Amino acid sequence: MAEDVGTDVGTDVGRPGGVPDLAMPQSNGGDARDDSSQRASLLVALVRTARPRQWVKNVLVAAAPGAAGVLSHRGAAFDTAVAFVSFCLASSGTYFVNDALDVEADRLHPTKQRRPVASGRISPHTAFTVGIALIGAALGAGFLTGSWELPLVVAIYIALTTTYTVWLKHVAVVDLGVVASGFVLRTIAGAVATGVPISNWFFIVASFGSLFMVAGKRHAEYHEMGSDRAGFRSTLEEYSVAYLNYVRAVASGVAMVAYCLWAFDKSAHHGGVPWFELSIVPFVLGVLRYALVVEWGRGGAPEDIVLGDRPLQVIGVAWVIVVAVAIYVG
Repeated sequence: MAEDVGTDVGTDVGRPGGVPDLAMPQSNGGDARDDSSQRASLLVALVRTARPRQWVKNVLVAAAPGAAGVLSHRGAAFDTAVAFVSFCLASSGTYFVNDALDVEADRLHPTKQRRPVASGRISPHTAFTVGIALIGAALGAGFLTGSWELPLVVAIYIALTTTYTVWLKHVAVVDLGVVASGFVLRTIAGAVATGVPISNWFFIVASFGSLFMVAGKRHAEYHEMGSDRAGFRSTLEEYSVAYLNYVRAVASGVAMVAYCLWAFDKSAHHGGVPWFELSIVPFVLGVLRYALVVEWGRGGAPEDIVLGDRPLQVIGVAWVIVVAVAIYVG
């Protein structure tokens, strides 16, 4: 900037007729543009830290009301939307706090080192402050359902996530269960927001399906980090590939069996075409496709698999259509 001003001044002084010095207005304009660019860059960094791509996980709040067939009701649809927004705010808030607390570990990761906080574009203090503000907004939004139950579930999610960040992520096996519980709490949030009960089979599917995805995430991190895995996540030093494969096999097996039992139970109360039983086919294919993608080493971020694998998307859409027909038409 100083070199530009110097060049402009030298040029203007040599002009005949005492042409006024225009360097300062040009410099001020440049400063304004620089300030605007910095604000835009900060905004982009904040949005990246909020991880909007991961909001796809929060669609799970619609699982329970969708399975209960109440999403066609205006009140239930509104409460589900509130639960979705509340969890988007809460999850983004915990991401900010997590990045502020894990900044040193993230700098060792080949991908996470490019995150705004780890790369220095956002200070840990700023990230922590924004995170607390988002968490407060999440709790406040939950009360829009007119009940204390949704804010309570969101508060439990925040407390569990924070405890995980500062302690439980270092305890092998427990870390898998805690991360999986975050998915389960999303399904519970949708249920309490709309006042629908959760069946035993549904709860088992949500729990073990979540554990299956988390084990896949650890499997991908294990290979991705190589010899640096212990520095990035201490529990990865205690796991082995065989053990993580075992957890994935057990979790996916339980989830598929429980889904079959849920489908048969639902079908017993419906006549005509066995849509619920038919939904077992795309569900199992989806689990098997997800397992294959994880085996390729692409399971580090579940949302990336869901948003990036076209065959899995097609299978998922087919499953949603069959289940929707079973619930709202059949």
